[in-house]
Amino acid sequence: MRSADDRRFEDTVTIATPEGVELELTLAGAGSRFVSALADLTIQLAILTAAGLALGGLDLLGGVPANEGAAAALYALASFAVVTGYDICFEVLASGRTPGKRMNRLRVVRSGGEPVGFVTSAIRNALRLVDFLPFAYVLGAVTILATQKNQRLGDIAAGTLVVREGRAATIAGSAAEAAPMPVTVSWDTSAVTADETAAVRRFLERRAEIEPGAGRELAWTFASRLRPKVAGAPAEIGDEEFLTLLVAAKTARGI
Repeated sequence: MRSADDRRFEDTVTIATPEGVELELTLAGAGSRFVSALADLTIQLAILTAAGLALGGLDLLGGVPANEGAAAALYALASFAVVTGYDICFEVLASGRTPGKRMNRLRVVRSGGEPVGFVTSAIRNALRLVDFLPFAYVLGAVTILATQKNQRLGDIAAGTLVVREGRAATIAGSAAEAAPMPVTVSWDTSAVTADETAAVRRFLERRAEIEPGAGRELAWTFASRLRPKVAGAPAEIGDEEFLTLLVAAKTARGI
């Protein structure tokens, strides 16, 4: 767990959601984003290598040499699909996390904290080749370092941010029962501020008024930010359950 002193030197941004809740997000830096991009590039190369080997195995079809032009066209099509579709698919279907970002606990969100959609992700990734110039994402790294919100050109065009997650959170099913209050006795909640507690309380009070998908995203954002500050909280507790118990614990302690 990182100390409060460590977190003090991180780049953060505070956003106000349409539900009237203020969220503080930790921005990912150029280094962690480069490592994530390198991991994703490795996975893409592995996919393309497997595709090349599969097409190479079609050299003979029933003893007849395969059409080399057709094989090359298929490989080019597969390469295009992987290069253009990899990031978009994961960002849209996996809550903004490609495998590389997941390994480094990063996530792409819209500037308002909402999850990215297809159009947003497509715009963001359409400029990836420009960010890659002149090589190895040099332009993208320079832009990340130069902008206030650590954004590359694709992020600026799409209105997105890359944020750092806290400890991995497990989202419990809606039928999960709240743990009894004694579970919080061993929790150290001293690092959670009164303002953060008040923001979570407002969210929980208005939870029923918020669209389910947006509510889950807000719960994840709050929990991702606050879990690292609460020593002793089990990782398997779901986001909303964790937030409910946290507020109850702070209230019981008169904080």
